[in-house]
Amino acid sequence: MSVQLSYKEGVLTARLSGEIDHHSARDMREAIDDTAQKVKPYCLRLDFSQVPFMDSSGIGLILGRVRLLQFWKGHVVLCGLSPNLGKMVELSGIASLAAIERRAG
Repeated sequence: MSVQLSYKEGVLTARLSGEIDHHSARDMREAIDDTAQKVKPYCLRLDFSQVPFMDSSGIGLILGRVRLLQFWKGHVVLCGLSPNLGKMVELSGIASLAAIERRAG
């Protein structure tokens, strides 16, 4: 699977890997949502450090999780964004909806 999930103290972390396109985004979304429905985290961390590329499906993946977490009064944090993915997130307006952890350095 292209997503590894871990849950600790109200934070669900999804470590995404590989390219995110229409097909992989669907599988990632289902895996994240299934677990989130069970644990109802207050924070969802999406770790993109192992994602070399994503298309608009990745933006949709993020936006859908933002909506889901808002329903539970939670929030989404994006981390591990490469410069290219970071630019895509900025241009899409997601930066105003989700917190972004910048890479050190």
